[in-house]
Amino acid sequence: MILVTGGAGYIGSHLVKLLLKKGKEVVIFDSLETGHTETVEILKKYGKLKFVQGNLKNLDEIRGAFLVNKIDAVVHFAAFSQVAESVSNPQKYYYNNIYGTLNLLNAMLEFDVKKMVFSSTAAVYGEPEYIPIDENHPQNPINPYGNTKLMIERILKDYDKAYGFKSVSLRYFNAVGADSDAEIGEWHEPETHLIPNILNADSEKTFKMFGTDYDTKDGTCVRDYINVEDLALAHIRALEYLNNGGQTDCFNLGTSEGNSVKEVFNICEKVKGVTIPLEVFPARAGDPAVLLAENKKAKRILNWQPEKDLEYSVKTAYNYTISNKH
Repeated sequence: MILVTGGAGYIGSHLVKLLLKKGKEVVIFDSLETGHTETVEILKKYGKLKFVQGNLKNLDEIRGAFLVNKIDAVVHFAAFSQVAESVSNPQKYYYNNIYGTLNLLNAMLEFDVKKMVFSSTAAVYGEPEYIPIDENHPQNPINPYGNTKLMIERILKDYDKAYGFKSVSLRYFNAVGADSDAEIGEWHEPETHLIPNILNADSEKTFKMFGTDYDTKDGTCVRDYINVEDLALAHIRALEYLNNGGQTDCFNLGTSEGNSVKEVFNICEKVKGVTIPLEVFPARAGDPAVLLAENKKAKRILNWQPEKDLEYSVKTAYNYTISNKH
């Protein structure tokens, strides 16, 4: 049985669906602060799924999930993840992300569960010193959100040395898209991610593009956009790696191919078949011109590689948007 913290959220729900379709038993542990009960109800039709509403900041609540379920491994998504909010309210992020994770680890050790796949982020690297970014790139986060993820990665390494606790930290670049059935996808309030905001733009709400004078092919930021179903598959590969005796390690998850904001915008227009209203603003402070993953390590060790291109991801995101007017 796999425990998935944050399994009612965006990326976690895609993993839960894939696990269930592969015949695995799953327990979702989620506070529903950013996840959704509607998502859990959709997932239940795919297999043996239990849902526990609880908060990792409450040790008794997470212990309760272990007491009544025979957990073999944990995939840990649950975290606050808005960069700007982490800067304005770091207390919220350090308390939730780090203290909550320590409670989870305490419960895991108590019940002798010593395998975790951890949802980390490319934000652990900070400003890129070279492109593409590999796993050996210096780690100097520039915001509290990135700091919390890097601290947890270091905690996991220490737990391995002290307790034989094995973990895989997956450093995502830019997750995009929705599931192929248009049942689950991005549902954030407020929505801060690029593609949903482009797709949701209309005559009453124009899309705001920040910065057109970067040192890139068309002047807009270049990012590495990785499909959410490809991300889910990477977590399956990471679990298999740990089950086969794999050692604690970290892996980048990206395509190693960058797309500019203008390119993303043009694909969104193509998929929608309409002209999307656009406003251009000066670049925001702290946005690097290019962020691009080196993904050879994940290909080599996890036997994983991205399969879905950006246009496919935009199509799935659009299909989800028109199928689920919340």
